[in-house]
Amino acid sequence: MTPTLVRHHLRQSGSPGSYGSIAPADPCTRARDWAEIQERMLVPLYEAVYDRMDVGPHTKLLGLGCGSGLALLIAAARGAQVCGVDLDEQRLDLARERLAPDSAREARDSATRATVLACGGPERTADPGGAAFNIVTAFHPVGCVSSIEGLTASLVTAAGLTERGSPVVLGGWGPVERCATASVLRVAQRLADPLRTAGGWRPSGRDDLEELAGRVGLRPDGSGRVACPFGYGDLPSAVRGLLSTGLFDAALEVTDQAQVEKELSEALHPHQRPDGTVWMPNVFRYLIART
Repeated sequence: MTPTLVRHHLRQSGSPGSYGSIAPADPCTRARDWAEIQERMLVPLYEAVYDRMDVGPHTKLLGLGCGSGLALLIAAARGAQVCGVDLDEQRLDLARERLAPDSAREARDSATRATVLACGGPERTADPGGAAFNIVTAFHPVGCVSSIEGLTASLVTAAGLTERGSPVVLGGWGPVERCATASVLRVAQRLADPLRTAGGWRPSGRDDLEELAGRVGLRPDGSGRVACPFGYGDLPSAVRGLLSTGLFDAALEVTDQAQVEKELSEALHPHQRPDGTVWMPNVFRYLIART
């Protein structure tokens, strides 16, 4: 098992053995759990897309739903100029820490390659005097966003900030039968229904990404599948990581956190190995569309 996927995380303080001590609801702690536990699960997706799109010094990339900035950091390490937007200010604060220059020389170099990380829509990154973006990424899986209408609007705006013919890359879950995490995420779906309206998980359809691209007026131009296993050092880390995604927020609105954590832990037990680690193979899909 890849060490970076199973790093152990200290259980938060609370009564021993209490489910309620696994994943505090504090937004800052949840953002940190996302950055330290969950976000790296999609690194294979980021790398596969960047390899295929030849992301490098010639790239000016806009990341929608950039979270705590790991995908942007990987692109920047390839020499790309990166900007990102998200609706979670706590995650953006962590992204700013990650992408801040750590030396005077890097600070001087970055002056001509400004990184904009903004809370809100892609219009917040517009630079009337600068070059247009030549790639847009929306890695946050379709089926996991709080509002498909909001994502559609963001994509329309982002497409208007790109060079003509630029790629827009959409991410999503692969076939449900090839995603072990689907059985766990159904807990969120079951607990939130019938009051769930948005923000929960739903299984991906075969043509979800193509349908979204069509709504935005984008032209599909290739796709791919990538193995993205979810691996955790122990059960509490798995619970904290999955709760940090926001996919259980709708369930938390209609039942108490202890119950959500209890049922989530029970759903994870079949995926726990004898050494205590949790391992769930998944396949993710991406679509390349053109403006």
